Amino acid sequence: MDILQDLQARGLVQQTTDEAGLTKHLEENQVTLYCGFDPTADSLHIGHLLPVTLLKRFQLAGHRPIALIGGGTGMIGDPSGRNEERSLNTTETVHYFANSLRNQLATMLNFDEGDNAAVARNNHDWLSNLTFIEFLRDVGKHFTVNYMLAKDAVASRIEHGISYTEFSYMLMQSYDYMKLYEEEGCSLQIGGSDQWGNITAGMEYIRRTREDGEGADVFGLTVPLITKADGTKFGKTAGGAIWLDPEKTSPYEFYQFWYNTDDRDVIKFINYFTFLSREEIDEIEKATEADPGARVAQKRLAEEMTTFVHGKEALDQAIKISEALFSGDVKQLTKNEIEQGFKDVPTYAAEKSDIGLIDLLVAAKISPSKRQAREDISNGAIYVNGDRNQNLDHIVTGADRLEDTFTIIRRGRKKYFLVHFQ
Repeated sequence: MDILQDLQARGLVQQTTDEAGLTKHLEENQVTLYCGFDPTADSLHIGHLLPVTLLKRFQLAGHRPIALIGGGTGMIGDPSGRNEERSLNTTETVHYFANSLRNQLATMLNFDEGDNAAVARNNHDWLSNLTFIEFLRDVGKHFTVNYMLAKDAVASRIEHGISYTEFSYMLMQSYDYMKLYEEEGCSLQIGGSDQWGNITAGMEYIRRTREDGEGADVFGLTVPLITKADGTKFGKTAGGAIWLDPEKTSPYEFYQFWYNTDDRDVIKFINYFTFLSREEIDEIEKATEADPGARVAQKRLAEEMTTFVHGKEALDQAIKISEALFSGDVKQLTKNEIEQGFKDVPTYAAEKSDIGLIDLLVAAKISPSKRQAREDISNGAIYVNGDRNQNLDHIVTGADRLEDTFTIIRRGRKKYFLVHFQ
């Protein structure tokens, strides 16, 4: 199965500009392709993973991916998929974001070796050198306003209004494609389905401006918009976006996001995001149908994605935290693992001194009163660092502090609290 057939089998192809031509082009050439990532934050988020894994798939198939960091376009703002203008960041902020994204992409794409090593480019390198007159003469001249208004990214904004700045974004992205075609021999641009108009505009610009334009083999391919069976937006949780930066979203949280995938979505997401073979996926699907409660598919999805983004060591740590929380055996956790696993539980800051368990339960609002605290302890509802404690006279001392910093208290079966001694 060739790369395009594999993508189609996985449901990853939304649109192609010339399927037969692209198939032939990929079969006969080592193709250089690119995808753009505008630096609107200092980290990619889970919504970027589909195009990143798509670049990786092409690289594994022997082709040469370019990760184009939008240091120039990121200062303008892409109107695609939005009803309002983006906030503009300072030049220094955009440069900082751009460097952060480049470093992050290097952990997922192979930039180091081989004749198909990935390349990172920054469109600020050429867009910042264009004068306004050059831009209008060399780029704007080739696009009619009617042509631009017909594109969804622009048309969808007409009712709400669109600035000339964001209106010009399509031209800048078109210029990007031409520069990469010219300097890198890039002949395929990929992106989300909302980028279709920008991609086809870039192809049109190449054909109009290059001497070999009419015969230029340039193509576009988009991936579908990810939808969830329950109707909620993919990649969003109650805590906000799922970031690829472990400082923003810990590997444990990242693992749990995938592990909690809806049964109705999990096989689709395995197809979309993982590099497992069709045969492996079929086996996982059969195992899931035979015993949905075992969550075989969710576990494998979480393992594959956490390893891809954060590495094997981070995966092992995420699994360790998950198993500790499930079993209640939390004494084995390190300080870092406790901070990851209990990030979202109620936390009480206490002075590093001895305190009676009853007093601590009330102070930390684990129990509403001393009377209730006594009942909770007597009834066996209170666990200190995973161990049931029914001693009404128990004093929480240094021996109860994990890493001399934390005491983990559980009330009932699942209600965790973290006491942070400072």
